[in-house]
Amino acid sequence: MSDHTILVIEDEAALRRALRIFLDAHGYGVVLAATGREGLELAAREHPDVVILDLGLPDMDGVQVATELRSWSRVPIVVLSARDAEASKVAALDAGADDYVTKPFGMNEFLARLRAALRRAAPTEQERIVVTPDFTIDLGAKQVGRDGESVHLTPTEWQIVEVLVRNKGKLVAQQRLLQSVWGPQYERETHYLRIYMSQIRRKLEPDPSRPRYFITEPGMGYRFVVEEK
Repeated sequence: MSDHTILVIEDEAALRRALRIFLDAHGYGVVLAATGREGLELAAREHPDVVILDLGLPDMDGVQVATELRSWSRVPIVVLSARDAEASKVAALDAGADDYVTKPFGMNEFLARLRAALRRAAPTEQERIVVTPDFTIDLGAKQVGRDGESVHLTPTEWQIVEVLVRNKGKLVAQQRLLQSVWGPQYERETHYLRIYMSQIRRKLEPDPSRPRYFITEPGMGYRFVVEEK
């Protein structure tokens, strides 16, 4: 059985049901959305491993959904669409989609494309384990260790740490971090970040008042910096 969660954003009820049954039979967890806005909200809340996206949604174009999703998430996006024109494929891929499957499609081919998207998204061994002089982060196992013991992070704390660590050395804007963890509607709630970053520093920084790993860029965002041993 797989521990991966798949978000299906598809307005056609019969196809939604068919995909849920098929993916469930292959061991995937499945979350369903019938509109683009619902899909974006579920993507923020459920943190799926892959998004299956139809382009012809009732409330917004799928290309717009892909663009918004890609602005704050790196989750693989596999488009399912009856639009087979080259321009539609180019627009979806330029918006951030990772693959494009034209309807009608064979379920075995679809499953192969899904597995390929998961493989591409999986961190390499070098990327998976991040070692600092004070703690170790295992992105694959979602675990943090310090002085030989496991450090308990709440789900929200872990999500913040994961986003920053996956962007090691890069500035992650406040808006992007809020969208990635809480969803698009929370992009102005900067006080959330101050509270949770304080908690993370208390658990991981050797001196929380003078952080050396989880750095604040005033008025801009946060950066995870790894010291060399």
